[in-house]
Amino acid sequence: MDNMAIEAARILRAEAQALLDAANRLDEEASSARDGYNTAIYYLRQSLDCGGKIVITGVGKSGKIGEKMVATLQSTGSCAVFLHPIEALHGDLGLIQENDCILALSYSGNTDELLQIIPSLRHRRVPIIGLGGNAKSKLAKECNAWIDGHVNSEASSEIPAPTSSTTLALAIGDSLALTLAQQKKFQKADFALNHPGGALGKRLLLKVKDIMVRASQVATVEPSAPLDVVITEMTKNPKGRGVIVMEPMSPPATPPLTSEDITNRGSLERALLEAKPLTGQCKILGIITTGDVRRALAFRERIFDICARDIMTLHPVTCQSDRLASEVLELIEAGSEDRNLSVLPVVDKCHQWRGVITKKDLESVL
Repeated sequence: MDNMAIEAARILRAEAQALLDAANRLDEEASSARDGYNTAIYYLRQSLDCGGKIVITGVGKSGKIGEKMVATLQSTGSCAVFLHPIEALHGDLGLIQENDCILALSYSGNTDELLQIIPSLRHRRVPIIGLGGNAKSKLAKECNAWIDGHVNSEASSEIPAPTSSTTLALAIGDSLALTLAQQKKFQKADFALNHPGGALGKRLLLKVKDIMVRASQVATVEPSAPLDVVITEMTKNPKGRGVIVMEPMSPPATPPLTSEDITNRGSLERALLEAKPLTGQCKILGIITTGDVRRALAFRERIFDICARDIMTLHPVTCQSDRLASEVLELIEAGSEDRNLSVLPVVDKCHQWRGVITKKDLESVL
């Protein structure tokens, strides 16, 4: 068993060395590797800036690498598609349009299926970028730019399966995608827009208002409410995982009617009937969690004397509804042990209460 782990470590080092060697070639000033890479970026950027796309093509393992490159380019803001050379020979060349750029993958540079479509690509006058390990190959001679993907050897000397070479090609694809993204000033927020269903997308896009428990589903009491009322309200509205203690609530105010309101509704009686009271004007005094209630129940001898103001947490930490949910979760997790942040009241920009956000709900979506 130990021998297998040792062999795995050797393979990983061999592939890592291939990456390091390629990086060193790019570091060399006035090297063919650096010139080829820079020229490739020029053509790719020019194509994208003109509204074109990157068309990646390759056969076998190179084709698989090409498909992954397409996914990375697309997610980082560069339009890209994959074209199989065989399908291209049978009609799919129509995919290639003016202003497009071709990225052809072939380690040997002499793949027949790939070379057969080169004349058609030349006829369409689109720039061709090659990525492979043989700068003297037929493909390299046909390209406008050649990206150096040479490796000294594959990871196994006994089995010549593409390993180090495909790992390097994959890494170069990542570098192309990220280089283009940086030049376009593609940011994390842009990346998140392309990944709304992923964990990163949620962390960068999901706001408190998207997952908060609405005020209508949260228990509320006045400071003088006895403990049995607090418990009853909490049981009736379990989603809020607590009770918001409000200042004594007066009847909701109704906005004054205007002549436009009466005209729109046809009569004064109907306008009065349909007038909607103002909401969200109550002041938050404190919050009571299930933990607060459990601790209160320990004082059995005076349980009927306890009211909301006796057990509530004064001046609870609040958060704005437009704040990122991930930021609020970080705030909760960084909270001190003596400060209960498992439930936070949510307010809008005008500091009016809109609901609550709970630690459990945040953790379930992030």
